[in-house]
Amino acid sequence: MSNALSLEERQQLLDMYSGLRVADISDGMDWNMLHDLGLVDRRIRPLARGMGFVGLAKTVRYIPPNQNIPAMTPDEYSDYVGYWYSEVCPYPIGDVIEQGDVICVDASNLDVGLLGSENVLRFVNQGAVGVVTNGGCRDTDEVIAQGCAVFSRWVSRTMVQGRLQFSDMMNPVDLGGVQVRPCDIVAADGDGVIVVPLEKAEQVAKYARRELSKDKAARRRLYEQAGKPLDDSVT
Repeated sequence: MSNALSLEERQQLLDMYSGLRVADISDGMDWNMLHDLGLVDRRIRPLARGMGFVGLAKTVRYIPPNQNIPAMTPDEYSDYVGYWYSEVCPYPIGDVIEQGDVICVDASNLDVGLLGSENVLRFVNQGAVGVVTNGGCRDTDEVIAQGCAVFSRWVSRTMVQGRLQFSDMMNPVDLGGVQVRPCDIVAADGDGVIVVPLEKAEQVAKYARRELSKDKAARRRLYEQAGKPLDDSVT
């Protein structure tokens, strides 16, 4: 499977899934006989309610290191931290981010602060709509205040040195028991995270849109019966 889509293909996919909820997409998977596939483990959760996104996967993997940190002075350690971030645990995924991407980080399920307020905001500034990881995010109060959508397994405190190292990117990864490949559709909201295989994306979106339309119409009638003002969820 190619890791690349044309700009036109990317936009077509993003338009297909615009406004769809995770529940709708799950329904679309059911209608295509993909029951319970793509459902990411519920332990991967939003940092705050109200976070959500849908986009195209960019994937990156980090693994536990096989080296210990040697004894050194605090000043020497400052240099060592710089070495670790530049040579052992860099963030090259930033070099390939396109508008509408979801950054999917397989961090080996470790409680390590690989993500934080600075790198997440940098990813968003480069075009990412959100981040999903089976690892950790720290500085979470700032991440929330910045309005950056992050779904993570852990709320972490630590830095990465001695704890994680870069492995590879733009290859299939595991997120909460689901295989995610570059360009797969990844959606997240208060109901959780779901992944749609790229080759099934069009058909899943078709039936997801149908279910959303039916739901909006039914709830709009209930709003009108109750005299409630209509909102974006029913129009």
